[in-house]
Amino acid sequence: MSTFSNADTGSKPADPYKAANKEDNLPASQKIEALDKFASSCKFGMMTTRDASTGKLVSRCMAVAAKEHGGVDQLFFTNTESKKTDELVNDPHVNVSFLDSSGQWASISGTSSIETDRSEIKKYYQPTLKAWLGDLGDGVHDGSENDPRIGIIRVKVVTATYSISDKTFVGFVAEVAKGTVTGQPASVNKLREISENEIQSWRASH
Repeated sequence: MSTFSNADTGSKPADPYKAANKEDNLPASQKIEALDKFASSCKFGMMTTRDASTGKLVSRCMAVAAKEHGGVDQLFFTNTESKKTDELVNDPHVNVSFLDSSGQWASISGTSSIETDRSEIKKYYQPTLKAWLGDLGDGVHDGSENDPRIGIIRVKVVTATYSISDKTFVGFVAEVAKGTVTGQPASVNKLREISENEIQSWRASH
């Protein structure tokens, strides 16, 4: 695998911000529960897929419809006739990212499947979906739970990286100001990574 470097910092960390903010020694349960809480607070995420015809990445705003297995499976409603379902059939790998107004963020890598089983649709159906699909007036494509255009994209999380903070705005500004003056990296976030093994163990027990 190719790598990129434009500097030689010797024994000193080339990315001191990451070194100062990364939390490594946390139990998986704490990391996953915090991620789930943050994603729930955002509600909307950006789902990134790959366009098979061009190879380009495409992102769309999606609302989380439901979660399974303690938050490591995320479900999103979709129109099965939209282009993103074609993209997912060709390449099921996705990224779902979340961002809030304070700069906290999460990046989730996963694999997707498209579910059309009506029992699954009815389990999570929301009447507001009709506003997005419309009623075509043919008695079938009416935006109801029986509309065959309504499907679910199930994203099984593989790995995740996220950054959250418990600092107040004043505390954040003070830490950044101190770093600006001293040259020490600002310790303002909790930067966490969740491995594939941690996700798999959590899913098996939930």
